[in-house]
Amino acid sequence: MLSEKFGHALDKPLKEFAGRIPLSPNFITVAGFALTVASSLLLAHNLTLGAFCLLPAGLFDMLDGIVARSRGESSSFGAFLDSLLDRYSDSVILLAIAWNLGSTGHMTGVFLSVVALVGSLIVSYVRARAEGLGVSCSNGLMERPERLILLFIGAVSGYIVPALWLLAGLTHFTVLQRVLHARKQFKMAN
Repeated sequence: MLSEKFGHALDKPLKEFAGRIPLSPNFITVAGFALTVASSLLLAHNLTLGAFCLLPAGLFDMLDGIVARSRGESSSFGAFLDSLLDRYSDSVILLAIAWNLGSTGHMTGVFLSVVALVGSLIVSYVRARAEGLGVSCSNGLMERPERLILLFIGAVSGYIVPALWLLAGLTHFTVLQRVLHARKQFKMAN
């Protein structure tokens, strides 16, 4: 949803700044992932602190694409690497939240983290598989930006378990949205 509406909205205003960054887009991608891992270690012990530390990692995640597009350095490998590390990032974040909740004996929260993790991975898989078969499939309610925003709000507000309930349900709802969309596209193609 947000990606579709605002996906490249910052390209133009940040083009000049991005062009002056002396790092390759792939380096920025890997650095952002390293920040996510470090922040997730904090998240496992302190949800609020970890959530705030994830913000710079999110900026790196956004910046790598802007740098690549502004310099004309976009590549298939760069897109592949970014997507791969996004899946690892999603996994590390949700596993850190599960660890945090498990350490306090909140087993419902652990279960919801795992259900949300599976949903997050399947949302991405459905898109990749459909696009691999020639069908566009980037629709749906709970794409990666929405998932991260929901987790951030839940972590800093102290309402992480209600956020996980929403995330667990809405990621699987998004899978269903994408499956139905892909089915319609495949029927039109035949």
